[in-house]
Amino acid sequence: MTIPFEPVILDYKLNIHLILEYLAFFLSYRYYVWLRKRSIDYIPSSNRLSIILGAAIGAFLGSRIIALLENPVFTYDVSAIIAYLNSKTIMGGLFGGLLGVEIAKKIIGEKQSSGDLFVFPIILGIFIGRIGCFLSGINEFTYGKVTTFFLGMNLGDNLKRHPIALYELVFLVLLFLFLSKLKHANLKNGLLFQYFMICYFGFRFFIEFLKPNVFFVFGLSSIQILCLICLTYYYKTIFNLFKNAS
Repeated sequence: MTIPFEPVILDYKLNIHLILEYLAFFLSYRYYVWLRKRSIDYIPSSNRLSIILGAAIGAFLGSRIIALLENPVFTYDVSAIIAYLNSKTIMGGLFGGLLGVEIAKKIIGEKQSSGDLFVFPIILGIFIGRIGCFLSGINEFTYGKVTTFFLGMNLGDNLKRHPIALYELVFLVLLFLFLSKLKHANLKNGLLFQYFMICYFGFRFFIEFLKPNVFFVFGLSSIQILCLICLTYYYKTIFNLFKNAS
């Protein structure tokens, strides 16, 4: 199999990344429903639906705003503007979804933490999506810099590059196993989601150094700046982790 993987069926070239992206949404949602049926959810169904709506709106806006900031181009070309509006990034989606949830909870007056049920479905969704990113090779901006490292791969341009998507797939498996163990440690409600966000955004901050980013602010990419904002948002949780560790 060559990368990018572009299967052709009945003379029609399939967009494998788009197919896996839709599959990720479907399976992660079904996984969420399955988990909710087997968990005690202290949030009423009506409030839970409002929270999901807030998350969806926040994720939609956040994913596109951060994607635009990742590589801003100022143009009046309509096709380019439409292409940028269709661009999205999971990092903006996660943080935008977080803000959307917090705003929705403020509006409906919900005090309970709501994120823990989403953790493992989110990981599953990202995992499936990253398979699509890897198979798309250089067609998706998830590839790494040119490297002589032994894990370097030809992702479609005949250059050895860091397979960033593969690195993330390995990390997601380890994160899933790690958080699965924590889930049974009687954590305070909401902490599991906070640990997920801290771990994932921390990982993405460092892995971004291996990507050929072209737009920087203070020497950092837009994604890295977002990671720092997210980690600052959870500074109390991070401080408590170091405090308890010592």
